[in-house]
Amino acid sequence: MVDTVVMGAGPAGLTAAYELAKHGKSSVVLEQADKVGGISRTETYKGYRFDIGGHRFFTKVGEVQEIWKEILEDEFIQVPRLSRIYYRGKFFDYPLSISSTLTNLGAIDSSMIILSYLKSKINGKLNPRPEAENLEDWVIERFGDRLYRTFFKSYTEKVWGIPCNKIQAEWAAQRIKGLSLKKAVINAAFGSNDTKTLIKEFDYPIYGPGMMWERCQEILESKGSPVYMETRVTKVKHDGKNVTSVTVQKDGESVELTGESYISSIPITALARKMEPAPPEPVLKAANGLKYRDFLIVPLVIDLEDIFPDNWIYIHSPLFKVGRIQNFKNWSMAMVPDTSKTCVGMEYFCSEGDSLWEMSDEALIKQAGEEIVGLGLVPDIKYVQDGTVIRQKKAYPVYDGEYRQHLNVIQKYLEQFENLQTVGRNGMHRYNNQDHSMLTGLLAAKNILGEKHDLWNVNVERSYHEEFTKEQWQEAKIPQEAVEEAYASPAAR
Repeated sequence: MVDTVVMGAGPAGLTAAYELAKHGKSSVVLEQADKVGGISRTETYKGYRFDIGGHRFFTKVGEVQEIWKEILEDEFIQVPRLSRIYYRGKFFDYPLSISSTLTNLGAIDSSMIILSYLKSKINGKLNPRPEAENLEDWVIERFGDRLYRTFFKSYTEKVWGIPCNKIQAEWAAQRIKGLSLKKAVINAAFGSNDTKTLIKEFDYPIYGPGMMWERCQEILESKGSPVYMETRVTKVKHDGKNVTSVTVQKDGESVELTGESYISSIPITALARKMEPAPPEPVLKAANGLKYRDFLIVPLVIDLEDIFPDNWIYIHSPLFKVGRIQNFKNWSMAMVPDTSKTCVGMEYFCSEGDSLWEMSDEALIKQAGEEIVGLGLVPDIKYVQDGTVIRQKKAYPVYDGEYRQHLNVIQKYLEQFENLQTVGRNGMHRYNNQDHSMLTGLLAAKNILGEKHDLWNVNVERSYHEEFTKEQWQEAKIPQEAVEEAYASPAAR
């Protein structure tokens, strides 16, 4: 028996194990994949390293910052932050500049956006309405219909695969609250920048974010807390009040593990289905009702030294299926073994089983090559030398109209187990960023060590730009910079 069994070796699970190890508590970490880090891992292809989604190491959670520095010490580099939006065949800078915006949109469209914004504000005062329930209404109320249709609608629907009026306003409030069109216009007019969600540079591990979690794995194993890879949890046994053991499948064998405490960062839907005895039927129904958005990335090796200066570019145009393009060389030169070449990640948002997900690797690489040429980023298809495909299931929890009801049912059921805590993005079905996920893992470990934190009341709507400690987390009410993880607009970046 170990002190704690941790299910899932993403940032949340590994942080929990790391904190326990620092206090002399043993754990065993179980991971179904062949690499640690979850969606924060770094993959490798022929010496080219690439991220699954891109992860900027920027936080104002002091405890998280300390863990990063403890694990990697001085193996970070400072990376300039640069992102742009591709819309109507043109690239829009951020922060907004008069020359870029007027040149790309034109004076008429720019004026129409401002007039639409003013109209929404006037209508809101003259005709107060109930609080918006969906993302479309929420954005229009705050920014106007014109800006919504210009910079929010097409990209958001590409990411989530459902209409904006089917996405809960709760998601918008969590991810883009506190942003101001008025401030954006002032910034554009006077060249200033007081946009709280914008950072000019960020820390980044020399060899990508997976380096952080690979090093964490090494530290844990040196302290007697093993991390078992390619180990799938098949059963979570319980007596109705406590989890009693976890059954795993590894190398074709079934093994049962016991611990005093259990932490899970695996998808909460999967956890519910693995409970034995099985949960009541309403819980299983709720687990079947929660939805995820999947994701695939097509890294392309380009026989050009430099193609664009951005960390990544958002593709708002519905003419292209690609949603975002990363340039890994602009994250770290060490990601690309041949400096005469460039490696980009063509990112596609999809759902398991749909036509995009089911395309062959060969077809996806061909499509990605054609799209990067079609976008004008590469002059000819002859420069696209090689490529590969990585598919990522359950990348983003979906906030549709029924998700809150389903999540509440599962949460209430799991809360009856005194020695089980769920953490992280998939473990709580919350759109957490890496540092948010780490904090839930950290607080779960502290609960095991004797503290009392209600992880479900940890508020993810917090500022990246105000100093605070874990005790202040639950009081913070402003969202984070990393809207860009799956959402982009000039007002949200």
